[in-house]
Amino acid sequence: MKYLIVGLGNIGDEYRHTRHNIGFMILDAFAEASNISFSTGRYGDVGRGRVKNKQVVLLKPSTYMNLSGNAVRYWKEQEGIDVDHILVLVDDIALPLGAIRVKGSGSDAGHNGLKNIAEMLHTQAYPRLRFGIGNDFPRGCQIDYVLGNFPPSEKAVLAERIPVAVDAVREFVLAGIGNAMCRYNNK
Repeated sequence: MKYLIVGLGNIGDEYRHTRHNIGFMILDAFAEASNISFSTGRYGDVGRGRVKNKQVVLLKPSTYMNLSGNAVRYWKEQEGIDVDHILVLVDDIALPLGAIRVKGSGSDAGHNGLKNIAEMLHTQAYPRLRFGIGNDFPRGCQIDYVLGNFPPSEKAVLAERIPVAVDAVREFVLAGIGNAMCRYNNK
């Protein structure tokens, strides 16, 4: 079986440590823990490896967040991966910092990256791992907040919670979406 694990984020040094790039951060941590390296491919940086007996393709789209669906659709088709074997790692302002929610499907909840993926895949029924980035911003300042860097006080939370998200990704690959939801939602 083959799985496509997609970390959402924006390319470029100016976005590297922003809240909107938590998907890239989780995917980088997963790649490091799995001894997988990335190389530049069509529509993004791609890594290939194994988690026990499962093949994984890791993708960090280079299309910028709002056009992530182009990359996801291309690599899904290129690798012949079923939509239920795709896991999208994404930031979520509706969740407290570090909270994890794994879901088998759902709405885009106003997230433009998820919206574009649903448009390109013609379905909202694809698994995703939402990682909470909190919502401590004044009204009307959401864009500045999600494109802002994590302050030092939040980096300590990330150091603790990103490894949990990595474990949830591994659980998804090895045991499926149901087990990942049971073990990691509300953890």
